[in-house]
Amino acid sequence: MCRWLAYAGEPIQLSKLILDTQNSLVAQSLNSPLGAETVNGDGFGVGWYPLDATAGSIPAMFHSIEPAWHDENLSEITHAIESPLFFAHVRAAAGPPIQQTNCHPFRHDNWLFMHNGSLAGMALVRRDLALAVAPEFFPLIRGTTDSEVLFYLALTLGLREDPVTAMAAAIRKVEEIGHAHGVEFPMQGTVAVSDGATVWAFRYSSQGRTRTLFHSVAMASLQQMYPDEERLRGFGLSARVIVSEPLTDLPGVFVEVPESTVAILEGGEYRHEPFLATVE
Repeated sequence: MCRWLAYAGEPIQLSKLILDTQNSLVAQSLNSPLGAETVNGDGFGVGWYPLDATAGSIPAMFHSIEPAWHDENLSEITHAIESPLFFAHVRAAAGPPIQQTNCHPFRHDNWLFMHNGSLAGMALVRRDLALAVAPEFFPLIRGTTDSEVLFYLALTLGLREDPVTAMAAAIRKVEEIGHAHGVEFPMQGTVAVSDGATVWAFRYSSQGRTRTLFHSVAMASLQQMYPDEERLRGFGLSARVIVSEPLTDLPGVFVEVPESTVAILEGGEYRHEPFLATVE
């Protein structure tokens, strides 16, 4: 479907992860060994918080319908911008058209959201899902993707107050409506959410066979494991990244997030919590 990454830690140039790593996000846009599609060339997006970001900071965004490997502006801005927390996403369109409003991440106030996966049977459930979005949020839906509807449904259900509970409620609503329309497995995917201070990364599907999701281990441990590895020297001790698939083949750098789990990255540390149980 798509590939994405979320970084938090000491400010770095965006290019370090989006362009320069061995299996960078741009490399994955051309060849994604673990993705549902090998090529993710239907546009991309980057959202980044300012250097002094707090939980209330408003992120900036850049979207393009160009393939990530082809857009010279992506190289320019990712080398020019430093950020302590950013999202990046390359898209493989599964139906909705290729247009800037369909590129992830999506933003509302200080919140960023991106998704890899799909809501099955969207043609059947779109109307009911849209009607479940609060009137205050419905006019803000600018594109035609299932992901953006999921974002505003989660906002409707309290994302700003309690992201984990709200995402669970939104996905249960997707499953409820999907099952009512005869969709066997309504929800598939990994989701990243941030308020500018914390990152929540969800891995869940109705079938229990979710797209891949990984996160890096502590940088201090990595630098002890690989003291001569040049690629690790440009990162501070708080640097952490959550990814659809590993950015390097170095053993031990990334660990897989289990099924039906939310990985919460806060203050430079991860914690895992169970997230929903598959519906029989």
